[in-house]
Amino acid sequence: MAHFLSLLPVTWPWLILIAAQTSAVSGRQRLGLLLLALFATTALILGLVTPLAGLIVGAGLLGAAGLRHLSGAAALAGHAVLILWSLALGAHLITGFYNLLVLDQVQAGPNSAAFSMHLNLDKPLVLFAVLLAWPSMIQNARPTRIVPLLAGLAILPALFGVGVATGAVRPEITLPHWWLIFVLSNLFLTCLTEEAFFRGYLQSALTSKIGVALGVVAASLLFGLAHAAGGPALVIFASILGAACGLGYYATGRLWVPVLVHFGFNALHLALFTYPGPA
Repeated sequence: MAHFLSLLPVTWPWLILIAAQTSAVSGRQRLGLLLLALFATTALILGLVTPLAGLIVGAGLLGAAGLRHLSGAAALAGHAVLILWSLALGAHLITGFYNLLVLDQVQAGPNSAAFSMHLNLDKPLVLFAVLLAWPSMIQNARPTRIVPLLAGLAILPALFGVGVATGAVRPEITLPHWWLIFVLSNLFLTCLTEEAFFRGYLQSALTSKIGVALGVVAASLLFGLAHAAGGPALVIFASILGAACGLGYYATGRLWVPVLVHFGFNALHLALFTYPGPA
């Protein structure tokens, strides 16, 4: 807690962004967009985002909002542009964002490899665009399908078992002093954003065209490929985790379910195993 409080003088704008995200996916879209506008104004004033980067984001959000009114080839082209725009933001390819470094070569435990973490400004903005383009992602709640939900949850311990067996992780129980900033960043800026894009948007769109099974598999594989920079093993692990999240979303129609599956896996990884891997 002390570490988190010490960062508040520089991290408070991100709390506005998190509030905007939470409001938007909870069905209070107007409040979410108002908070996003407040965050954008704050970020511009503080120099966290350049005017050009702000214009690129604004154009993307306006274009995403207009996708609902397109059909046929125009809609297909528009969604392709939205996907490329989202991937560019997620991969930090658009300059003009100050992603604050909050953890610099830290170790979760003595046997864990050192890693760094930023509070991203660019990637979380993808959530608002895909929600504008595909608002039904938070409107499809259904009675829970128990079998696929349990199947998805069963994947998580199996995935940790494979990780230990292959040496990708090792058991290490720890709770580093910076856990709270990790939770806020990972839950909202990472997991919520990624699940909105890969499950709420891509999986929903794919299943509407090619069916549930292929849609879940395709979205999971795309999620894995998005982690290609970490190497082939990470692609495989991420694809399997994506399948668990995809089953959770299919089973309930509630976006928060895959978000919590995704975050739960990451939190258990941090608390019970070497994170992100053994030193």
